[in-house]
Amino acid sequence: MLLAPAPAEQITPEPVREVPHTLLTQSWLDLSFLHWAADPADVAPLLPAGTVPDTHDGLTYIGLVAFRMYRVGWFKVPGIPYLGTFPETNVRLYSVDRYGRRGVVFRSLEASRLLPVAVARSAFRLPYMWARMAIHRDADTISYTSSRRWPGPRGARSRIAVRIGERIAEPTALEHFLTARWGMHNAFFGRPLYLPNTHPRWPLHRAELLHCEDELVTAAGLPSPSGPPASVLYSPGVPVRFGRPARPAGLPTP
Repeated sequence: MLLAPAPAEQITPEPVREVPHTLLTQSWLDLSFLHWAADPADVAPLLPAGTVPDTHDGLTYIGLVAFRMYRVGWFKVPGIPYLGTFPETNVRLYSVDRYGRRGVVFRSLEASRLLPVAVARSAFRLPYMWARMAIHRDADTISYTSSRRWPGPRGARSRIAVRIGERIAEPTALEHFLTARWGMHNAFFGRPLYLPNTHPRWPLHRAELLHCEDELVTAAGLPSPSGPPASVLYSPGVPVRFGRPARPAGLPTP
C-alpha cells in the first residue's frame, strides 16, 4: 500500500538535518541569484520522478545562479586549487519529494573546467556543461559571462551584471524559500537520488540587476522569462559540505 506524501519540511535559514558523512566539500563565492516566478504546471514535467514543484504562495521559481566554485574536494581531502576552482552558472528549479524533503533540481550547470564537468556528468548524472566563462568584480559591481562549448546547444550564452547593495538583516519568507535549500533531487540510472548538503546561514545582500542577456534558461527547456526577475540577491558566499545520498529513495549507503 502506498503511503500518503509527508508534509514538506519547514523552510529554515539553518540546516534542517545533520550531514554526518562528508562526500564533497567546496565553497560557493560571489553568488548572484536571479529568480523569475513560474506556473508549477509549466515546470512539473521537467522534474525527476518522485518530486513535484515546490511552491511559495502558489508559485514556483526558475533560478539563474552565477558564482565562483572554490576548491572542490572529496571526502576529507583538502579542496583542489586549480581543477576545483572555476566559475559556474546554473539553471535550477525548486522541488519537494514524497518524504517532504525540499531541494533543488538542476536543469543545467555551466562550468569552465572540463575534467570536473566530465566527472559530474558520469559520476552523478548531473547536466554539467563545459563553457568559456569569466567573473569580473569592480567595486560594488560584479559581472558574469558564459559561452557553452560542450555539449550543445554550442554557444548558448549568459551575460549578467549586478550592483551589490546593503546586507539584509532579516530576509523575507520568499528569500529564505529561494536560498535555504538543504539538498538536491536528481535521477541516477532511473532511481531517485537526494543529496543532502549543509552550510552556514547565507549572508544575503540586496542587489540591482544592471544587465541580463541569457540563453541558458531556454536552452534548459524552460519558457523564456518575461519581465524583470521577481528577486535579485547577492551573497559573498559560504563553505559547503555534501553528504552521501540519503535514505529513503537514495542509493544504498553503508
